[in-house]
Amino acid sequence: MANPQTPIDARDVISVALKPLALAAAGMTGADIERLIREARQKARRQKRQLSYGDIQAALTAGQAAMPPDLIWRIAVHESGHAIAFTCLGIADVETISVGNGEGGFVESKPRQGRIENETWLQNMLACVLAGRVGEQLIFGETLMGSGGSEMSDLARATRLALDAETSLGFGKLTPLLYRSANDQPSLLSLDRQLVQQVNVRLEAAADMAGKFLSDHRTTLVALANRVVERKVLGGDEVRAVISACENAAIENPKNLVP
Repeated sequence: MANPQTPIDARDVISVALKPLALAAAGMTGADIERLIREARQKARRQKRQLSYGDIQAALTAGQAAMPPDLIWRIAVHESGHAIAFTCLGIADVETISVGNGEGGFVESKPRQGRIENETWLQNMLACVLAGRVGEQLIFGETLMGSGGSEMSDLARATRLALDAETSLGFGKLTPLLYRSANDQPSLLSLDRQLVQQVNVRLEAAADMAGKFLSDHRTTLVALANRVVERKVLGGDEVRAVISACENAAIENPKNLVP
């Protein structure tokens, strides 16, 4: 029973009610959400009733049921790889992991404050970007095409960051003091084979780092992916709780690191 001396803040009630909807909408664009709610409202009108909370929740989560279980599992592993790397390498705080919305999965994160963006940080960041693909390779021995194929893909983002390191951030192995404009970068990789090699070396080093890291945290990867499959959407606190529980268990029983 609630304590009569403790007033109930309506804002807290609203926040608790809206949090599941916010998590379900993670990874969607504003246009996607607007369309889904409009369709839910039209459906409610056809049934001659008011739009309900359940209507909105069903609209936001409908895409999750349409995805085959084996694909959901693969995407959950991919996104969990990103989340574990971001968390344990200290690059960013994960706010949500979702699977089934949009075109697959999504990790929303917030960069850590006060970070020192030196070359070590950059390589750790590259490892985080590639950790989804690496997690797939670790569990399945192969990867889906989703890590590449578009300018917003993991491979495209990693390549741009590695290229920046070599051409404009002062971390280049050959000419670190030579600045080359970002506007020229699309043609740089097609014209400079030596630069291609340096960028690829940096990418391979980051992938190796992610591989060794996730191999050491394989139990955590599997546990977090299973929770994502079960819930479809996880908030940052729950992500960190799963990771912390697995890491503590590994410390207490180091012989059971790999399932």
